[in-house]
Amino acid sequence: MRVAAPVAAPSRPPAKTDEGGRHAAMGTEALLTAVATEVRGCMRCPLHRGRSQAVPGEGSPLTDVLLVGEGPGAREDATGRPFVGPAGQLLTELLGSVGWQRSDVFIANVVKCRPPGNRDPEPAEVAACSSYLDRQEDALDPAVVVTLGRHSLQRYLPGARISSAHGQLRRSGGGRFVFPMYHPAAALHQASLRETLFADIRALPAALLAAREALEAERAASAQAAPPTEEPEAASVQQAHDTEQLTLF
Repeated sequence: MRVAAPVAAPSRPPAKTDEGGRHAAMGTEALLTAVATEVRGCMRCPLHRGRSQAVPGEGSPLTDVLLVGEGPGAREDATGRPFVGPAGQLLTELLGSVGWQRSDVFIANVVKCRPPGNRDPEPAEVAACSSYLDRQEDALDPAVVVTLGRHSLQRYLPGARISSAHGQLRRSGGGRFVFPMYHPAAALHQASLRETLFADIRALPAALLAAREALEAERAASAQAAPPTEEPEAASVQQAHDTEQLTLF
């Protein structure tokens, strides 16, 4: 489902806006650290045999924006960090164009180890890593997931074509707001996509605002629809009164 976004929005860093966010971040960081530790020792699929380092992902535990790419390349495999090669330099430039930094978002991939020769990840490899990304996503609970390239797009919007979906806020079957973009590496091979990437990311702050507003409206509607709960103290008083009444008969 396509979701309309406001025309403009402030490009401030995409941190969560709730007052308890700082305290929640400590728990989120612990969960992300646990996932990263498991990823570094993972042997679920054959990709682990050729890796130098696994690449769990990195970024802010407070962020409302999760960027999901395809898989590590040679430099990522050497450093254990996502998007540090030429595509990563372009991603940093893209984020900077809207006033954001890498540390303002969380960056991960659908597979955590480098496929040989930078080939496309195979379905079994994506499936083996899926639960790690599930747990990172659950821990962060981002307002928007930015898919970078077709492999991450298929995770959230199966069957969607990136040529028609890019730059638009959509809703996944699981309820996540998704903002598809081309993978930065695509622009390194096809120069015409560079401006497309910059045009799309300029729409991301407004998409984030739209997603936040929609989620807040849904939370408010859910709270209004929930049946009222009896206050514990009032319930105790009522129970005592009922007991006293019973003793009279």
